[in-house]
Amino acid sequence: MSRFNQNVSPEEKKLLRQMYWRSFTLYSAVTPAKQGASGFEYAMLPFINRFYKNQEDKKAAMVRQMSYFNTNVAMVPFIMGLSASMEKENSEKTDFNQDSINAIKTSLMGPLAGIGDSVFWGVLRVIAAGVAVGLAQSGNVLAPIIFLLLFNLPVQLIRWYGGQLGYTLGSAYISDLYENGLINILTKAATIVGLTMVGAMTSQMVKLDLKWKMVMGGKTILKSQEMLDQIFIGLLPLAVTLFCFYLLKKKNVSINVLIFGIIIAAIALSLLGIV
Repeated sequence: MSRFNQNVSPEEKKLLRQMYWRSFTLYSAVTPAKQGASGFEYAMLPFINRFYKNQEDKKAAMVRQMSYFNTNVAMVPFIMGLSASMEKENSEKTDFNQDSINAIKTSLMGPLAGIGDSVFWGVLRVIAAGVAVGLAQSGNVLAPIIFLLLFNLPVQLIRWYGGQLGYTLGSAYISDLYENGLINILTKAATIVGLTMVGAMTSQMVKLDLKWKMVMGGKTILKSQEMLDQIFIGLLPLAVTLFCFYLLKKKNVSINVLIFGIIIAAIALSLLGIV
């Protein structure tokens, strides 16, 4: 028996097992707006159905767990376990800050993705491939199986015990934070980290460069993109992201309308030679 779940009831252990197996569906229905949100919410359903008796509370929890989610697959169960423990606290405490659930989840996505990608994709995969390639070159037919075992066994161990660790740590420390009155501080700090991560994602994932140039006498005297970069690097991607956020939140514009609108605008601006 894992020492992580010694204080967990048999029913909760069953829920953790269901969460582990359901977590494999995380990226089975990816959308640009939500990434793995639907898979995350699906893995949380056993806990939501167990902890909440009121239908309105269940709906609120399901909507809450459908927020944007994207991180390394090996680290997913840890965040799921932590979210599940916070949903349990929310169901038991009337004064629980519900915003803290998504704040903690969002703040962990970036750091754990960096750790997971570096360790599992950058190191473990290379080591496993190196061993397997050496075996394959010597004619060993078990080389592909060795590669899969060397890579997947550590990943699945981290996933299995990570989910249990997230759940037990969450149950223990979230209660302590509430008793000490520190939960609001934690929520604010997690929100700041989450917003920083979203800002970094905007800079990396949203690309928009102006091609327009001012030419006089056959010579280029002004490059619009270089001028904007001198003012604020990434100004246009940030402006487009904030405008889409404004339309989404303030004007209730459908995400599908935004996606098709951006595609049409990008094609038109490209044909005009602006971007």
